[in-house]
Amino acid sequence: MGALKTPAFDGKTFVKNLSTAPGVYRMIAADDSALYVGKAGVLKNRVSSYFNATPKSARIMTMLAQTARMEVTVTRTEAEALILENQLIKSLKPRYNVLLRDDKSYPYVLMTQEAWPRIAMHRGARAIPGRYFGPYASVGAVRDTLNLMHKLFKLRSCEDSVFRNRSRPCLQHQIGRCSAPCVGLVPARDYAESVRRAGLFLEGRSDELSDELLKTMEAASVRLDFEEAARLRDLVASIRSLQARQYVDGRAADLDVLAIAMQGVAACVLLLAFRDGRNLGTRAFFPKTNGSDSPEEVLAAFVSQYYGEQTPPGEIVLDRDIPDRELLEQALASAGERRVQIKTSVRGERAGYLDLARRNAELALASERTSHAAQHARAEALSELLGLAALPARIECFDISHTMGEATVASCVVFDAEGPVRGQYRRYNISGIEPGDDYAAMHQAIDRRFRRAVEEGGVMPDVLLIDGGLGQVAQARAALDDLGVEGVVLVGVAKGPARRPGDEELLLPDGRTVRPGAESPALQLVQQVRDEAHRFAITGHRGRRQKARNSSRLEDIPGIGPRRRANLLRHFGGLGGLKAAGIEEIARVEGVNAALAERIYATLHGLDTPDKDSPDTIGPTSGARSEG
Repeated sequence: MGALKTPAFDGKTFVKNLSTAPGVYRMIAADDSALYVGKAGVLKNRVSSYFNATPKSARIMTMLAQTARMEVTVTRTEAEALILENQLIKSLKPRYNVLLRDDKSYPYVLMTQEAWPRIAMHRGARAIPGRYFGPYASVGAVRDTLNLMHKLFKLRSCEDSVFRNRSRPCLQHQIGRCSAPCVGLVPARDYAESVRRAGLFLEGRSDELSDELLKTMEAASVRLDFEEAARLRDLVASIRSLQARQYVDGRAADLDVLAIAMQGVAACVLLLAFRDGRNLGTRAFFPKTNGSDSPEEVLAAFVSQYYGEQTPPGEIVLDRDIPDRELLEQALASAGERRVQIKTSVRGERAGYLDLARRNAELALASERTSHAAQHARAEALSELLGLAALPARIECFDISHTMGEATVASCVVFDAEGPVRGQYRRYNISGIEPGDDYAAMHQAIDRRFRRAVEEGGVMPDVLLIDGGLGQVAQARAALDDLGVEGVVLVGVAKGPARRPGDEELLLPDGRTVRPGAESPALQLVQQVRDEAHRFAITGHRGRRQKARNSSRLEDIPGIGPRRRANLLRHFGGLGGLKAAGIEEIARVEGVNAALAERIYATLHGLDTPDKDSPDTIGPTSGARSEG
């Protein structure tokens, strides 16, 4: 007896019981995956439009044919429905919605939340406590902003490990870019005030900041504190000078300019950003249209989803009108607690920026399509080389990184038909093996990645690249065989005799070793994936190694308080000098006895802490040097 066929969804019957309130509707497939999420001012009217006799596009008809059921959520207002729609699109990633690709690489300016906040560039997940300003269109724009921050407000940029162990001001203080809070040259209250003012500047409120500084300057003059008044006068002059150079249409603009270019169902949205009159540059986005060929629909979805995650400016200029523009204005204003205007008809300088955005969107889309065509050609060449029946939909690559066996890290990167899928990259901290044993490290990494996939029914790659020779490939094959994993094409990527890029040897599943050559599109794809795995592994290894070294700082040694730590660092000129010293030399420092000197030496050199009754178990004494 054959499987029962899923009955067609009866949309007309479903609509009869729908509310006329605003809300969100979801179309669900037979396998419970989300097909589409939409919002409506009147749910009954919007949903019924899918099931009337009006002609519909092939995309909509295909979606309706796959719909097994529908769900609705009633909201109080249409603006609430828009916000809920964005949240559901982000979490469910429906098959037929326009999707803004999740990209965590936007650069931000981070102002940390601690006693002495630092200001720095940040990428990735916003996990560090603090305030994030951005995203900025480019790394260059962030660096320019940080340069201004250091000049105007003299906030620290150093890492906490450096900040805690300074015994004298650094070069940044000497050139007037930091107030040296590390050694107490600025009172906590004054530093906190500089942090607050920097926040106002980064929020685009420099007019308000200038007015505040002028009042403070006048107050300083009244109490005859002319040195402070002169400092504030210079600060106001710097801010005014900056504003004078960066006004748009005669005023400090706080706006984004957006233009869209489309070729078929491929789309590029280009963002040109201004904050407080400063041009932050451009950034191109390539949303997944999922079959939509309407520029207005794609742009509306982009605006809704992008500003659902990012703080909108006061003005957004679009190159065309979009559906629900006024509703979007209302929702963005409500979420950001400030007025937001979305304009589609502008003149003067703004019209010039809009034209610039249009032209750059067209160029970026043409470049992206060329890149996709090249990526497709490389995937076809790899498929032919490996004898695959179809193009590989998922490629994974593993690499091992360590320094003389220290802090071994394995990386796993993922590529699909469109390139890297960074959200699915993984790192594995390797433990329980002999330091420097790359074979055991590879076996452990492969086992951990695929054991979980086997136990939980996770996704498997079509092609698995191993950065290494026969030994690493053999370990990967053994790990897969132990888990009963089949159908994964395993390929080793070994350096050729000359160890030059393009000279790599591929170890194929049938035992052959081939050297495709630098001109081979297949090898170019393998190199791209392998290099990304190498970069990702090195980054993880360096982070783990630095964390391990930071964890053995002086503050972790029993008996070392702030005063003794300062004495030690001052005496030896820093942690490096202290690590190079012997026990007897350490014991000469004020406040450090022989027993404490032994503990310090043992901790800094990774030795067992000496027993009280066996002081002679520590080997080297004065003159000993640490290697590495």
